[in-house]
Amino acid sequence: MSRKLRPQVLTGRNKLARAVWELVWLLLFRPSPRIFHSWRCMLARLFGARLGKRIRLYPSARIWAPWNLTMEDHSCLGPDVDCYCVDKIHIGHQAIVSQYSYLCTASHDYRNRELPLISAPILIGAQAWITADVFVGPGVTVGEGAVVTARSSVFGDIPPWVVARGNPAMPYKERTLNSDGQRVKNDFDPSTL
Repeated sequence: MSRKLRPQVLTGRNKLARAVWELVWLLLFRPSPRIFHSWRCMLARLFGARLGKRIRLYPSARIWAPWNLTMEDHSCLGPDVDCYCVDKIHIGHQAIVSQYSYLCTASHDYRNRELPLISAPILIGAQAWITADVFVGPGVTVGEGAVVTARSSVFGDIPPWVVARGNPAMPYKERTLNSDGQRVKNDFDPSTL
């Protein structure tokens, strides 16, 4: 279920930590060779990221606040992913966030003249795949094993083990795997969701 947006206040300490992280990202993270995933993971961990084993963090991936990022074993933030983690982002075991995708945990309350910052966490389930250039909004849960197809925009929860597409992204078929990991074509009735 989508989580409710709540007010977010950024402290001076938060702003200072982000400024230092930005320098580390610019000087040490971004210019590192593509295959140096362990190096980039070590840098992110120094700033509080909770990362499992064999994580793939590509050098062009942007992480706004590493202390709000959790990635389980064998998960990936691909090239040019923008991880705007004002609030918590949790990426499950073997989940992939592909190139140019944008994980956005925050917005502004347009009902208030002063546009205060509001946020809600994002959860991407185990074995889920956020394909190329997908927007995932605040408070969204992408279920275990779900696939969101290229250029989709996700504003509400995506159930487990479905393929979703569109703007807004909606499930359109079931995702299943056979014993050797290959997708199996199934008849799927979206009205059953």
